[in-house]
Amino acid sequence: MTTASVRLPLARPRRAVLGGVASGLAVHLRWPVRVVRIAFACLVFAGGAGILLYLWFWAFIPLERDVDAAAPVSRRLPVAAVSLALAAVFTLAELGAIVARSDAAVNFTLLAVIVFGGGTVAWSLAMDAADPARSARYGTLTRSASTFILLLAGIAALISRPNAFNAVLGMLSIVVAVGVLAAPRLVTLWTDLMAERSARVREEQRAEIAAHLHDSVLQTLALIQTRAGASSEVARIARAQERELRDWLFADDVPASADLATELREIAAAIELDYAVHLDVVTAGAAVPVSPTALVGAAREAMLNAARHAGGEVSVYVESTSGTIDVFVRDRGPGVDLATLPDDRLGIRESIIGRMTRAGGTATVGPAAGGSASGGPGGSGAGTEVHLHLETTHAGERI
Repeated sequence: MTTASVRLPLARPRRAVLGGVASGLAVHLRWPVRVVRIAFACLVFAGGAGILLYLWFWAFIPLERDVDAAAPVSRRLPVAAVSLALAAVFTLAELGAIVARSDAAVNFTLLAVIVFGGGTVAWSLAMDAADPARSARYGTLTRSASTFILLLAGIAALISRPNAFNAVLGMLSIVVAVGVLAAPRLVTLWTDLMAERSARVREEQRAEIAAHLHDSVLQTLALIQTRAGASSEVARIARAQERELRDWLFADDVPASADLATELREIAAAIELDYAVHLDVVTAGAAVPVSPTALVGAAREAMLNAARHAGGEVSVYVESTSGTIDVFVRDRGPGVDLATLPDDRLGIRESIIGRMTRAGGTATVGPAAGGSASGGPGGSGAGTEVHLHLETTHAGERI
């Protein structure tokens, strides 16, 4: 089979005059699109078969696949405006029929006004709302004009000494006009109701998944960390997987705004991915809504030093009052003695102490509680405590 004999799949284009049926059939059959349109037009005179066939193809021929599956459909023909114009023409014809006292003509023209006026609103809400070529103002104008035409046609039919059928159609036209006014609001309420229902269903499913995972996977990961020890590679991997799983399950529950404690916890999580260490961040006092850059940088350097040189369990304690912020970083490593550090070791001197001094705060590095000042690499092994202190006024100046 040659390439020329292979037919392209039957699909409607996303950019079309009306529904894209003629264009899709022309591409599939390899006919000129004008020939297909003439064929539909000729079938219209065969008892309306062309209209029914076009609607049938429109309903069952799928849209062409696009790079963006959600790409909107754009139509060059302003269907709502054309339908509105037809409704206006039939309204004028109805007024002429009323003057001529032709009940049959009044019935026919009034029914046509109801069909085209209601069709204008239905097309505007269902099709034009998602069409990028149609603005919101265009939809509002067409619906407003349709409401006026329907009211005019209905009232004219009622005050022209109608027969029973005229009166029914006149009332129907007025009811449709009132429905046009309420339709946008009803569509909005229905859309919001469906969105809320879908969100509630998703939330219930997420809660069920979270409960199941909490009772199984998360507890297993916590048990692995406990049995393996904080400084082991297995515990580090289990800790990282537990954090990723919790972030995925409870992402929507995390507040959007971050404070100092949140930033330190994020830093701790990143450090735990690279080092066999467990950083426990504990806060006390009022929350610090704005994180001082110098304090965060110094705390990060202290946490990195503890992870590199001590490992195991590291405690990060944040205490804030109305005027001060204190951060304590304690490890259980061999300890450190600043007097014995080589001159080229600038991590503690510049990244911690120097940074806090330039920011108007203080930083002290010494043995943890219960240790001695002569810890060092060969010291008591009681661990190291880094104490960062910053006044709130200084914190607000260097963000």
